[in-house]
Amino acid sequence: MLRYIIRRLMISIPLLILASFLCFGLTTAMGDPLGEWKLQKPRTPAEITAAYERTGYNDPFLERYANWAGDFVTGDWGESVVPGNAGRSVKEDIGKAFVVTFRLVIVAEIIALLLGMIVGVIGAVRQYSLFDYTATGISFAMFSMPLFCVALILKTGGISLNNWLESIGADRWIVTAGPPGDGFKGGFGEQFFQYTGAYILPTISLVVIQFALYSRFQRASMLDTLNADYVRTAQAKGISEARSIFRHAFRNALIPIVTVSSLNFGATIGGAVITETVFGWSGMGKFLVDAITKLEPFQVLGFMMVTAVFIIVFNLIADILYAFMDPRIRLD
Repeated sequence: MLRYIIRRLMISIPLLILASFLCFGLTTAMGDPLGEWKLQKPRTPAEITAAYERTGYNDPFLERYANWAGDFVTGDWGESVVPGNAGRSVKEDIGKAFVVTFRLVIVAEIIALLLGMIVGVIGAVRQYSLFDYTATGISFAMFSMPLFCVALILKTGGISLNNWLESIGADRWIVTAGPPGDGFKGGFGEQFFQYTGAYILPTISLVVIQFALYSRFQRASMLDTLNADYVRTAQAKGISEARSIFRHAFRNALIPIVTVSSLNFGATIGGAVITETVFGWSGMGKFLVDAITKLEPFQVLGFMMVTAVFIIVFNLIADILYAFMDPRIRLD
């Protein structure tokens, strides 16, 4: 098993290096981060030269990449370069944004994955039943809706609910502008009330889309497995339906959902842009939008590298899980 993990790691390292090179090239193609600054008012040649020397944009492309990559692996992710916003630590800013996004995404992914697996398995076992038709219709409807549309509908509903609560003399519950920056305060009951009000809408918006994806994959995979010869043989030997489903079919049917959920979770960490924008969360999504708007190359690079690392790491986790679920994979 250890040799298998080492082999997968050896494959992941070149992928990460290639991803870093592509990310650096794409970030460089964004444009000159000092272009707007130069046009705001007349700058002296000395000011312009000093600014470009500070950012390193006078150096050749490969030299800049080598300098950035060397600093990045040692923990120096650079600083913001645009004058007026310069000097902010990219690593610290991403760390703060990542914590906000991770808390949101981890809950949404767990709920979506569990619901998707349960609904997918039941739909496959009870194929063409009323439950299967209903679950399939709901999944397709959720999957076909754009995320921003789901988020806006939920936000509108949350505002209406708050107005109704106020009309009956209760406190407003749903938070539609992000969690409080100074954290939740008060006793356990008050904090729980604030926590659920802040997280419920963005969590549901992410769960809706992910649930539709997971349930469809789980149902299709379970149907293929239930029709496999070894499952039919187990049932022909007198093994109960429940045991043949969960002991023989369910384990192998998990392999595709492991792939999808692992890659999807890594991508969602850096891709919750729409949800965070609609609900006013200061997470990775807002961080990326602000960085692109300001043409901050090191901030965009930091975001892209965090996303790339998570995708590669969770892909590695999926490969390792395969080894436990599928005995046909060689571990020596």
